[in-house]
Amino acid sequence: MDPHKTQQAIKWIVYSLLIINFGYYIVEDWTRAVHTLRDGATLFDWAVEFAASIDEIGWFILLAMFELETYVLEDKEWKGWVKHTVRGLRIACYAMILHTVYAYFISATDLYPTIAVDNVSELCEMTDDDVSYVYNLEYTKIDEQSCAGLSDADRFFRVGEDTIVSDEAGLNLERDLAWVDLAEAIIWLVIVLAIEVVVRLQDRGVTKGALLKTASGVQPVLYAVLIGIGIYWASLSHWLYLWDELVWIGGFAIIDMNISEWRDELIEEQVVS
Repeated sequence: MDPHKTQQAIKWIVYSLLIINFGYYIVEDWTRAVHTLRDGATLFDWAVEFAASIDEIGWFILLAMFELETYVLEDKEWKGWVKHTVRGLRIACYAMILHTVYAYFISATDLYPTIAVDNVSELCEMTDDDVSYVYNLEYTKIDEQSCAGLSDADRFFRVGEDTIVSDEAGLNLERDLAWVDLAEAIIWLVIVLAIEVVVRLQDRGVTKGALLKTASGVQPVLYAVLIGIGIYWASLSHWLYLWDELVWIGGFAIIDMNISEWRDELIEEQVVS
């Protein structure tokens, strides 16, 4: 079998899986927003709740722009408005990703300080309060049918919003997961900036040097950290997050392969000349 055709088949399988994952995040964000947003929520409130979906859109466009520059477009096509459009869209994607980092920071800090629910010693006392209980990112409406089976604690706390409560263990876990989300977003941002550096250098014909070596070498280390984060999610039964992590790493590993092939071509051209 032709290795190139195999690589291209794997590429489109990975890209297809990423699109499927995007659908999952829309559903997940909507499910959370049903519990966290009420009448009068602002556009910014909605943007915060759909940060993951917005983030996914930015990553899709970013991946597509890297694919265009590192594989699809020939050197003779890489000029003028095409070049400026592709790189302009990448800058817009970085802005979207930075919004996600900011949204995750807001979400994490909103979990502080600790706000206790007054005069409540069991969740069944809150069935008329139109609130939901959260533990490990799972939201459950507190009503007469669900309240007794959610928690046996006797102290409860607000989790970011007046409409969400949890016990002490649940609150601490929500805080941990919020900081993990933020760390993951920052790591991915560093990875794509490293890829950007490599692409810009090779666009200028640079195929070696300390900066290129550092930008290329940091990526596998950060991928390993992301896999560790994915394993942490899996340990909390969020297996799809581990899968999502692996698929996105696969997507950008494909870009790395494109860049490597491009570098080989540049080196051959330099040898010939």
